[in-house]
Amino acid sequence: MKPPKSAAARQARVAEILNHLDRMYPDATCALLHRDPWELLVSTILSAQCTDKRVNEVTPGLFAKYPTPRDFAAVRPEVLAQDIRSTGFFNNKAKSIVGAAHRVVNEFGGLVPKTMEEMLTIPGAARKTANVVLGTAYGIASGVVVDTHVSRISLRLDLTKHTDPVKIEQDLVKIIPKERWILFAHQVILHGRALCMARTPACEQCDLNALCYAKDKRA
Repeated sequence: MKPPKSAAARQARVAEILNHLDRMYPDATCALLHRDPWELLVSTILSAQCTDKRVNEVTPGLFAKYPTPRDFAAVRPEVLAQDIRSTGFFNNKAKSIVGAAHRVVNEFGGLVPKTMEEMLTIPGAARKTANVVLGTAYGIASGVVVDTHVSRISLRLDLTKHTDPVKIEQDLVKIIPKERWILFAHQVILHGRALCMARTPACEQCDLNALCYAKDKRA
C-alpha cells in the first residue's frame, strides 16, 4: 500500500488508525504506579533507560521512605542514588530528583506545576516527562508523549519522517486531534510492548497491518 497523497485521504487514514487503536487498547493508561503528580514525576525520571516494571518495584519503598517533595529535597543525592540503584544511571537520576524536589518546594509551594513552561524549569523534566505528568496526572493535553515506542511506531505508520522526538511531536500534534493526544500516546506505547516490538514485531497479529508502511513487515 502506498501512502495517500491528498490531505483528505491522509486525514481519513489517521482516523482509521485511531479507530483501530481504540478497539485494540480501549483502556490504555500510564503503566507507572503513582498516587499524585509528584510521584509520577519521580517515576518518570526513574523510567529513563529502565523498564516501568522495574520502576514500579522500586517506588513503593522509595515513597514510603520519602513521602513528600520536602523529604526528597532534604536527602543528599549520593544517598538517594543508593535507593534507586537498580533503575540504572542512578547518580544522574538522583541529582535530577533532588533538584526537582528543591524546585517544586521552593518555587511552586510543594506542588508540581500545571504548565509546560513551568515544568520545563524542573531538573530532569524535558518535554517527554512534562507531557507524561501534565497529561496523566492533570489531564492537560500539552503535547504528545514521544518515547522510543511512539518514535518507532510513528515512523512505521508514516505519521512522521523524523527521528528527533521534538520534530516527531510537532508532526503528531498537527494530525492527531488534541482531545486524543494523551490517550494516543498511551495506546501506542502499549502497542509497542504488546505487538509492535522493535526486534520482532508481531505483524501477523496486528490490526494495523494493512495501514503500516514499514519495510520490515512480517506479513
